[in-house]
Amino acid sequence: MAALDSLLAGLARERATGALRVGRNGTIYLSDGRVTYMECAQTPGVERLFAARGRVPEPALRALQADGGRARLLQDGPVTLAELQYAVLGVVQDAAFFLLPVTGVRPKFRPGEEHWLGGQWFFDVQELVRESARRREQLAGIWPSPEVDTQPVRPVPRLPGHGVALSQVQWEVVVRADHKATPLELARQLGRSGYSVLLAVRRLAAAGLLVPPDPVRPAQRRPDDGEALPKRVPGAVAGAVAGAVAGAVAVPAGNGRAGAAGPVPTGDPTDLTLLLRLKKALEEMP
Repeated sequence: MAALDSLLAGLARERATGALRVGRNGTIYLSDGRVTYMECAQTPGVERLFAARGRVPEPALRALQADGGRARLLQDGPVTLAELQYAVLGVVQDAAFFLLPVTGVRPKFRPGEEHWLGGQWFFDVQELVRESARRREQLAGIWPSPEVDTQPVRPVPRLPGHGVALSQVQWEVVVRADHKATPLELARQLGRSGYSVLLAVRRLAAAGLLVPPDPVRPAQRRPDDGEALPKRVPGAVAGAVAGAVAGAVAVPAGNGRAGAAGPVPTGDPTDLTLLLRLKKALEEMP
């Protein structure tokens, strides 16, 4: 099964027009081989962004989809062309970040199908691939542990220092966090792109402002006949390492780092990486 970016590259060479459905994950719309829009089940679309921000009610958007589409939205709604262009750009890059790595799904192409906004903006497949890779590197550089991307956002009850500086998105995340919603669920509630909320959450984690995520317990595996059981790490050692990792996560605020919005850890990143590796190795043991 070909990778999604390779499949899109082939459609681009064929100058295909239609919709590529990636199972239940989303849909990619193309016109003459160029991407015009992407929908992703994990991230908010243009409709959700405008509705969540109070620009256009969702019933009105549904009516526009059935009657006139983009032209009616710009003519009758409080949305300018520049706002719509900016929203489409953010939504497509957001969806590409989550859709392009999808595997294990056999996409289906429907020739001639268009998105209701129409083919007004075009995106190069390779540019979207490069931007997605850049974003992954940025996330890893801010906070190397991806568990915070999928677990509920839980701000710490007390500041690890005397003060903290938050960006607008970080503030919205902290205010809306109910210790149940994940970053992508918060993105839909806030009318923000999924990636912008992931950035905010990772920076909050790096600043020691989030409760460390619960460790993911691996599935129990029964060894095959004749296979030796792995040696277990003594509970005291496991507890010591887990405690050290928790201490590394809840770091004091106060020192800044380039590219981060707010205070960041002051410990040696090499030590943190080693602790995270030890923690991961312990969790993977049966």
